[in-house]
Amino acid sequence: MPDTPIRRSKPTPIPPVAQSAKEKTLPLRINGEDYFHDGDADMPLLWYLRDVLRLTGTKFGCGIGACGACTVLIDGKAQRACITPVSAASGHDITTIEGLAGAELHPVQQAWIEEDVTQCGYCQAGQILAAVDLLKRTPHPNDVDIGKISNLCRCGTYPRIRNAIKRAAELMQEAKK
Repeated sequence: MPDTPIRRSKPTPIPPVAQSAKEKTLPLRINGEDYFHDGDADMPLLWYLRDVLRLTGTKFGCGIGACGACTVLIDGKAQRACITPVSAASGHDITTIEGLAGAELHPVQQAWIEEDVTQCGYCQAGQILAAVDLLKRTPHPNDVDIGKISNLCRCGTYPRIRNAIKRAAELMQEAKK
């Protein structure tokens, strides 16, 4: 029976994720969990995260690594998932927005809320992860440091992003005391 607005076919199932390294060839550690991938080694990490694991916080923006909507942390460093093949991420610790917070929000997430950064929200996961990377490398960033983050925000919330990064730096310093 064809799909109608009332009766739709079943959604496509999630592709299987291997249970062990014996079955699959590429080990992946994502948000503290181990996965194994035997599919195309050149598949962009973005599609593995979104289509296989259903971690949809990482967004598709441009597909060429320019906009930063797909930013994830690989071994703590901001990387564009749309141009990173699964094979290049294999054996590394990958953190998506879903894995950033523990029992409490990460200070960058808390600052984002305090500074009311989000407008449409599409780019924010990538912005937050890029800010986490920046603050790890530069604990007291100035406007020039923050301006080097190349993630794009079509809504233009850059002043709020800048304020949130500075606030996150303060929160991180307070947490050390």
